[in-house]
Order: sequence, then structure tokens, then C-alpha cells
Amino acid sequence: MTATIGARGAAGEAIERVVPQLVEQFVASRITAGDATLWGPEAEEEASKRLGWTQAVSVSRPLVNEILALRDDLHARGLTRVVLCGMGGSSLAPEVITRTVGADLVVLDSTDPHQVRSVLEHRLAETVVVVSSKSGSTVETDSQKRAFEAAFRAAGIDPAERIVVVTDPESPLEQASLAAGYRVFRADPTVGGRYSALTAFGLVPSGLAGADIVELLDEAEAALAPLAIDSPSNPGLQLGAAIAGTSPRRDKLVIVADGTHIVGLGDWVEQLIAESTGKQGTGILPVVVGPDAPELSSVADDVQVVRLVGSARATEEVAPGEIELSGSLGGLLMTWEYATAVAGILLGINPFDQPDVESAKIAARGLLDARPEPAAPAFVDGGIAVTGPAALLEGATTAAEAVARLRNAVPADGYIAVHAYLDRTAHPELEAIRHRLAAASGRPVTFGWGPRFLHSTGQYHKGGPAHGVFLQIVTAPAGDLEIPERPFTFGQLIAAQAAGDARVLAEHGRPVVTLAVADADAVAALIAAIA
Repeated sequence: MTATIGARGAAGEAIERVVPQLVEQFVASRITAGDATLWGPEAEEEASKRLGWTQAVSVSRPLVNEILALRDDLHARGLTRVVLCGMGGSSLAPEVITRTVGADLVVLDSTDPHQVRSVLEHRLAETVVVVSSKSGSTVETDSQKRAFEAAFRAAGIDPAERIVVVTDPESPLEQASLAAGYRVFRADPTVGGRYSALTAFGLVPSGLAGADIVELLDEAEAALAPLAIDSPSNPGLQLGAAIAGTSPRRDKLVIVADGTHIVGLGDWVEQLIAESTGKQGTGILPVVVGPDAPELSSVADDVQVVRLVGSARATEEVAPGEIELSGSLGGLLMTWEYATAVAGILLGINPFDQPDVESAKIAARGLLDARPEPAAPAFVDGGIAVTGPAALLEGATTAAEAVARLRNAVPADGYIAVHAYLDRTAHPELEAIRHRLAAASGRPVTFGWGPRFLHSTGQYHKGGPAHGVFLQIVTAPAGDLEIPERPFTFGQLIAAQAAGDARVLAEHGRPVVTLAVADADAVAALIAAIA
């Protein structure tokens, strides 16, 4: 099964109205042929270098034997624990692929010192590390790589025997890795990071961890013909029309897994859609939820629901106002990529750039260089220090009141974004905040772990519609961790990333309230306050 879509209500109407126009304009075949003119003259230069994902299956096939041979060699040496150091598109696709098939892959996509240390100190003797960065200069990945190199050397292990690199040709990481004697897999430079699931970025860590990457590519290949044909039955055209062609536009895309065998697909889709469409004041905001989410019990006029289901039903059986999508993992990866490219056409934006992602990186680097004294909080409530706009927090004395003020500041067509800059493996309970805020506000709420989300929804937050409000949760962890040969620590890096993002959001007129929790007791108090 490749991909099957059913839709009723606004999404169904959009499919009936928009898909014939897309067929008449030969959109599907032109995407497949690499026609960079589809997104307008301003996007043409970028698009001409970013359509290699349509050919990813054939380009990636020769990598398979190399990956499997390396896996066999590593296993023969007792190296059965695979750690992936990567951010955004370099980690989200491998995480979905391996979780779906039950393969053991440890994803390190954080700069939280506790999370980094917990990965560094566990089963190092059995560990191989995949360092994955398209640009070759991602600060998080570089920092993680340095930490592992130092840990291996301290244990008497040659890093060249344990580190595998995935990067673009001629990147700084490629050059340094070859000089160090690391095994290097070169990715296709014509594929952007968030479209790279079926390239070396998705296949190398997944294959080394034990996923059946041959089957994955077979599934994707089976989906190519239906996606490339200019036909009303094309699932990529249908999905693109359903998510971006409704009238009026439903620009909050609530994604719920409801019977699908695929684990975590919503998180991968979140990056693909948010980073591709959130720009020029427009976009589609993905909201990943569970089956009991408040957003599903009373669907707002600006919300479109996508249910990821196990098998297709007849269109008339689909709930009114919803989209149901089923298929194989490889087929759905390709379908969402085509649909996102189609959505870019309908929205009138370039789905291959990310102009606002860099702003938060620049702000973080500036804070690391300047190291200003942290601003005094507006007030402290027990173990929670509260910072935010003076007009919003004036007279507030508790964290609960600060959160309530922020919640009440959401526009009628807005959303709340929660950003938690903590160890996501140690504090999964924080994700319950999303559900509680959605129930209290009646508006869609997203939840992102920092700095992971900066490579995902961060683009939408600054470049999309200016109707979001933001709740940051940060901490100053006891027991920081040095980054070898860098003038800052992991704790200082994650603090600068949080502060830099808050600064850029504020400069864009987005309200930000920051709650700094002192310890685990303060985390529990915060959750109780929001409840």
C-alpha cells in the first residue's frame, strides 16, 4: 500500500475544486521533472537546487550495500549501540523509521548537559556514533561530536573506529572528517534537510540501527508513479490541496495518529510543513496531538484535522471536516513531500528556503560571544522565576497567573507554543502541559523540545502569521558539561539558544513568557500551576 487519502467537508471541497486545476497545469509531472519555475521567479534559483528528493530512491539505492556492509562489520566488532547526533531533518526521519520497526537508535538532538551526559556515559564500549549535518557547521552537532571524541579518547578508543559522518560534499565537516580518518557518507546536495528522509541522512543511521532500508526504498518507489502522474487520483495533489487549498484557509493542521503502525510520523511532518510553509506572514501550522486532544473534541473554524489511520475507508465514512491518510512508511514520506511542494504553490511561497531559522542562531551566537548578565525576573514564585513583557505581567505574583495572562493574550485565530529547554528523556511529563493549555484556552497548542524545535517549527514562529504566543520553560542544570575546545559549555549553549530565540520572537512582536525552573520539584510545581 502506498498512500490513500479520504476527505470530507472543507478538505474534500478543496480537493474537488483545486486538484483539477493542478492536473491541468501538469504540476505533478513538472515537480517530478524538476521544474523550478512552479514557485515563481523569486524562488526559482533556490528551487533549482532543491528538487533532488523526487529522485531520492534511485540515487540512494547504491548506498544500501555500503550501509549494510558497515553494519555487519560493526556488529562483528561488538558495536551494537547506534547513537545519532543530528538536528531537524538529520534526526527526525531516522527516529520515525527506527521507532516504527522497533530498531534501537539513540537520538541525541539536544544541548541539555544532562541529556548529553546520559548518552555519553552509557555503554560507550559498544557504541558507534553517526554525526549527521547537511551544512557541516551545525553548532549542536559539532558540540556533540566533540564530546564523543573526548569520551572515546578518555576510554582509550580511537574515534576513527567509532564515528561515522553523513554530510554534503565539500562541507567543513566532510573535510575535517576525512582528515581524521572517519567513515564519510556523502549526501545528495540537491536535497534540502527536511526533504532528506530517503537520502543518506535517513538511511545511514536507520540502516546501521537495524531498520530494513531496502523495504523502505521499495515502499517509496511504489509510491512514485501515482505521485508523478497528472491525475485527479494523485494522493500528493489531493493532500496538498486539502491542507493548503481550503476556502477560507484552515491554517492549523492538527495531526493525530489513530490506528497507523507508523510511530512518530507527526513529528517529522511537523518540521516538513512548518519550515517549508511558514514565511512571508503565511503558512500552515502543524499541531501534533494524541487521540484525546481538546482540539479534536471541538474543531475550530481555522483547524484542519489529519488522522493517520491503519487502513483506508470509503470517503463517505470519513468524519466530516477531516482528512484520513493511510499507507506504508516509504509511501507516506514521499506523499507528504509532494504535498508540501504543492502547498507551497497554493500559498505562493518558496517551500525550500528557511529565511527565519538563521535569526535565532545569530542571536544565540551573539549571546555566547557577549555573555551579558541575565535579566532579573519579573518575580519569583517558589522555585520558578518568571520573565516576560512588563505590560503582560504587571501585578502578577504567581507562575499560574503569568501563564493565565499569556493564555488570555492568544488572538481569536492564534495558537500557543510551548518550548521546553530541558532533558526530554528525563522530563516527558512536561508534554502534558500541551493538553492542559489547549483545554483551558480553546486554541491549538504546540509543544517543542528546545533546541530541537528551532530546526523545525522555529521558522513558522517568526515567518508565519503573527498570531502566536510563546511559553518558554528553561532551567540552569546543576552539573554542567564542557564542550572540548570551545569557550562555552553545553549549559551556556542551551541557555543562549533559549534567550536568543526569545529575543528574536520579541523583536517580531510575539509575546514570550519564560519560566525558569530551579529543579525537579519546580517542574512538578509548574505542571500543577498550569493545571
